Amino acid sequence: MMQLPLSKKEEQLVIAAIQSAERGTSGEIRVHFQRRVNGNLLETAQRTFLKLGMQNTRLRNAALIVVFLESKKFAILGDKGINDVVPDNFWDETCSLMGSFFRQGKMADGLCAGVAQIGEKLKAFFPAGEENPNELDDTLTMDVS
Repeated sequence: MMQLPLSKKEEQLVIAAIQSAERGTSGEIRVHFQRRVNGNLLETAQRTFLKLGMQNTRLRNAALIVVFLESKKFAILGDKGINDVVPDNFWDETCSLMGSFFRQGKMADGLCAGVAQIGEKLKAFFPAGEENPNELDDTLTMDVS
């Protein structure tokens, strides 16, 4: 079984970033690692999005960061609710921010920065109501296929 490409401390930092980003928003953020891209990068990420049930949030406001380990590529996908409101260049800007850390070998820092940026947009467009259930697990997941 493959291990997450992060130390336990780094994993905890990313989970804490997710929890912090989700505070104050009804939106959800997940980070998923996958061994390889199966075909087209975005299509593989979209299949993963659906497989993880990211489309099941009440306001369709979940975002997924998928890191493909073998190819050293990643993708960020937002559900319909997010994509309808964020600026057209938002995902590209977030990818650029994360990529600048990844190129320096700072994966955890890049993930934390991306999660924080996504969280700020979610808070702006999807502020938390009185009830703010955590609709998706905050733990980092990995698929070895």
